[in-house]
Amino acid sequence: MKILLFGNEYQQHYAGVLRHLVDVLRRYGVEIEVERSFYQYLRYVLGITIDKEESKPACKMDGNVALSIGGDGTFLRTARVMAKKGVPILGINTGHLGYLAAANVTDVEQVAEELFGGKYKIGYRTMVEISNNCGVEIENTLALNEVSILRQDNCSMLAMRTWVNGIDLTTYRGDGLVISTPTGSTAYNLSAGGPLIEPTAQVIVLSPISPHSLTMRPLVLRDDSVIEVETSSRAQQYLVSLDGEAYSFPSGSAVTVRRSDTFVKVVEPFDHNFADTLRRKLMWGQ
Repeated sequence: MKILLFGNEYQQHYAGVLRHLVDVLRRYGVEIEVERSFYQYLRYVLGITIDKEESKPACKMDGNVALSIGGDGTFLRTARVMAKKGVPILGINTGHLGYLAAANVTDVEQVAEELFGGKYKIGYRTMVEISNNCGVEIENTLALNEVSILRQDNCSMLAMRTWVNGIDLTTYRGDGLVISTPTGSTAYNLSAGGPLIEPTAQVIVLSPISPHSLTMRPLVLRDDSVIEVETSSRAQQYLVSLDGEAYSFPSGSAVTVRRSDTFVKVVEPFDHNFADTLRRKLMWGQ
């Protein structure tokens, strides 16, 4: 078995735990491959011994399971790389909320026992993909959480004319628009006032950001809907963000968002369920 390691570079407090994780993986006799920037951090900042031959750029990595060690941002970055390869991802949280993570970094022994003992299930998460009509080059057009249309460094309102399956829906006017998957419903969508959605539901959500009309409310659509948004503003540019990776677009251009044929495989404990996640991560009832 080959285990792929992805992580962020803000984990000095967990140096001992990360060292223990590497030791545990070696104890189980698995092959380890570490994403290049994370390898540099583990070896030269935290002093964890890993052979250089075990490191690779993310795009060249492949294996049986990817461990995403960090917060939700690390998981999203891992998902966008591993989704097309079909590699399942296990999130190990060292961040603040870690909504996408299935385990905490302090549970290394239990994580290894369940993983190598086959005590887990694979969940499938919908992704969306984006295209545009203005020639902006986007290296990775997939998003697991959301595609967001946002103002860029100015106070000018955006006018976002929106079509669904070629039918004119409306023109949203405000600070932006979040086009969210069910997985992303607990992220930017939630902050924008959108609904919480069970992760395997077959829907997409449109949530306007600070709309200039109180009647502009979040809208839930079937996930086979094709959404086109033409954005104009007094400013010359606006932003389009895919899971936090932002690109500058010229005013008057349009983007099209649709469900991708690519899914993210997520490693989950057998007893994992949506209600329990809401109680633990969002502290419902506390």
